[in-house]
Amino acid sequence: MINKPPLNNKKTTWRSRFSLVLLLIAIGTAVTYQPSQAAQTEPGQALFLISGQLVDNLDQPIPAAEIKLQAGGADQPLAEAESQENGSWSLKLTEPPPETAVLHIERAHFQTLEIPLDDAILDIFHDSESGTYNIGLLAMERRITIGFWAATLIFLGVLLVIALEKLHSTTAALAGLSLVMIVTFIGQAFSPDWYILDFERALTYINWEVIFLVMAMMIVVAIIEETGVFQWLAFQAYRLSRGRGWLLVLILMLVTAVASALLDNFTTMLLMTPISLQIGIALGINPLALIIPEVLASNVGGISTLIGTPTNILIGAYADIGFTDFLVNQTIGILIALAVMGGYILYHYRQELFKNSSGISPVLYTRLEENARIEEPAVLWKSGLVFTLTLVGFVLGERYHVVPAVPAIIGATTLLIWLKPDIHHMIKAVDWTTLVFFMALFMVVGAVQEVGLISIIAQTLSGIIGQSMPLAVFVIVFGVGTLSVAIANIPLAASMLPVVALLSGSIPGGSSKVLYYALSMGAAMGGNGFLVGGEANLVTAGITAQAGSPISFKEFMKVGLPVTYLTLLVGYIWLAIRFAIF
Repeated sequence: MINKPPLNNKKTTWRSRFSLVLLLIAIGTAVTYQPSQAAQTEPGQALFLISGQLVDNLDQPIPAAEIKLQAGGADQPLAEAESQENGSWSLKLTEPPPETAVLHIERAHFQTLEIPLDDAILDIFHDSESGTYNIGLLAMERRITIGFWAATLIFLGVLLVIALEKLHSTTAALAGLSLVMIVTFIGQAFSPDWYILDFERALTYINWEVIFLVMAMMIVVAIIEETGVFQWLAFQAYRLSRGRGWLLVLILMLVTAVASALLDNFTTMLLMTPISLQIGIALGINPLALIIPEVLASNVGGISTLIGTPTNILIGAYADIGFTDFLVNQTIGILIALAVMGGYILYHYRQELFKNSSGISPVLYTRLEENARIEEPAVLWKSGLVFTLTLVGFVLGERYHVVPAVPAIIGATTLLIWLKPDIHHMIKAVDWTTLVFFMALFMVVGAVQEVGLISIIAQTLSGIIGQSMPLAVFVIVFGVGTLSVAIANIPLAASMLPVVALLSGSIPGGSSKVLYYALSMGAAMGGNGFLVGGEANLVTAGITAQAGSPISFKEFMKVGLPVTYLTLLVGYIWLAIRFAIF
């Protein structure tokens, strides 16, 4: 047994505690603070203003384009600006533009625009001492360059390496990012067409809200798991079932699904698997008949909340979907999917779950009870209270436009101050490997978004789907679900987010965000197909292998693949009912 450091470590200095608290508060401020436009305005009052907005061929805004107003063959521009995230731009002039003025608009991976100012525009400025003119929407055409093909191959290579498990997912994402930077900075020496994106631009694709939300919740979960509450719940499931295998597996699935919705499926399975192994062996049941259903339930159950799965955290932050939105729009569908899954599990494992059991010996029962004892009852109620208030913060925060990372950081900070855990232990409990993976992956996906691959995929899907929202939901649910069987769902969901955003803007009814919910269901439910489909699957397989009950790829697939398509069908039907009827 591993000796865990006590929660109240007196050797921990107030300085280290206070430093971490300040760090978390500073992070929360950084997540929500954005400098105002007024703060960015240069001193001096412009007399003349030319403005507009840049979009691509899908009417999506183009940020970071260079706009210059030049006169004749002069080297120095009369005014220059950069387009904002919404594609808008404005040029400020202190005198009317000359007749030879030309708008020069340049952006990597787009055709350069040269727009002479016509007489009608010039007259607006020359007939008065000040004036403004909005040139409206300007569309820029994409360019397919060598950089496009390089970014595409790197991106597909990263997905393939992760799927084949040739490298750790974090290593694969970092390798992909490194190749993007190598191609950009070395390739440019030979031709500008090798350019993909620079490091500063890549950083803008990192969703820091996701990073800090995950980090804060990891600290909260690390404190809760110390109490032994999950092992206690698993033992209570055995007591409630009175040793009947079929009832036990249904209760364990329900406990796992609820725990995964409130925490995350990775941690839930890490804690539920060991005692489920012990209970299965004690009852004379193949432990995998309990554990594999738990894994499947954890992947599906987490879909119902913002924090239940990493893919939901990605989707929620990207599409501004809150905790309540996931709960209201997906919970009923998830409960139906779990019921259908439970029925199939009872059928598949009928020989194991319905055989007669003589029960377990009093000695073994006492040992199980000891292993499932709540170790820190005071810590449990304190952390439970803070966790509940954090969930309330998620719900209330939506009304006041407070991102979920803020209540999560406040909750983590409160527990650190109230319980005074070992700070070094808490920092180690944060899965930095996953956070680095997220950051590197965001930048790699940003690279293919930058060169236009995402736009091409969205255009292709738009051509197939047309204006039919039911067809769009079907394609996303089953298409992403099928891909997620073999491709890890986190990188798949991250790469599909911009595609779904483009489709949501082009199909009637897309403003309901139903396609994002379809992506949520497809990515998480598809992870049940193969053993490599999700992190919870892999960590569970690792624990059972060490205990002498390995989960084979074939055995998992026999159960997981039918469950995947049954739940995908239920998910699609529910979304159709929820958004078409209600």
